[in-house]
Amino acid sequence: MIRSLMTLLGVTLPLVVLPATAQQADSALIKHLDAVYQHWRHAMVTKNFRKWEEHTAIHRRTAIVNRIHSERRAVASTLFSLPAPPPDNRSLKLLDLKVKGITAKMIYFGPVDFGLEGKPPNNLLVLSFVKEGNRWKYDTADYVNLANLPEARRQLESGNYGHLKKPEFLPGGTVEQPPVVLRAPVKHIAKTYVYCPGREVRVMVNGISRHLYQNTKESEVIIGGARDGLNEVQFTVSSLPGGQGSEPLSIRVYLMSQVTGVQPIKIFQYQVEEKGKVEPAGTENFVVGPAEVRRLRGQ
Repeated sequence: MIRSLMTLLGVTLPLVVLPATAQQADSALIKHLDAVYQHWRHAMVTKNFRKWEEHTAIHRRTAIVNRIHSERRAVASTLFSLPAPPPDNRSLKLLDLKVKGITAKMIYFGPVDFGLEGKPPNNLLVLSFVKEGNRWKYDTADYVNLANLPEARRQLESGNYGHLKKPEFLPGGTVEQPPVVLRAPVKHIAKTYVYCPGREVRVMVNGISRHLYQNTKESEVIIGGARDGLNEVQFTVSSLPGGQGSEPLSIRVYLMSQVTGVQPIKIFQYQVEEKGKVEPAGTENFVVGPAEVRRLRGQ
């Protein structure tokens, strides 16, 4: 449930910063960024779409709306249909603020509360911001669950912030703009599916939708959906440390129907059996024709 919430909020895991203290940061900027987050959170809780647009970074708004359109859902109702409200940072301890270029991160520690039952344990919450012109905007909220890192949790509770030295907790300095802006729902919902034990697989569909898979079995929505006619799938495959190089591999694209009872259509597949030869890269095509459209409609 929490993962679903954070995905819609634009979350990536994990995060951390260099071990400076919050007292060393700019108190005025801390106050300002905190206000930005409170305004954004209030917009989400009150389901105020105009205020959400006002306080959310443009690239993040575009990415979220693109995903909703790619699933052929209504933007406003989907945006605010969360399993839990965004957590309130005011009861958490601010460990650090880091600024690089037009990006900033605020790192909090404490009982991150999503409004669920029970008393939450101490975990990390990282708020990211982007500066647009002279204004800071909300970007993402990253929840780092320390359940599998009990020693890190104990260190943070004792005031030892060594766990926060990892470079992935630093702001990036720049943001990547989405390659497309979808103004309306796509015609055909489509998903990538990859099974890649021991390997990293990158997939790009129609030069727009980029996907990264590492040692996993997972599916993702294709941004922009599938088009009528010719579609392109590009992929690269590389080994990960610990991989044997003989594992099976599967890369697929499915067309998804919105008609109850109609199963997805496997429209593309690149598959290699165990110990088979895997191509390091490839460019393939699939076609969405009248027959596929009829099947999606349940005809």
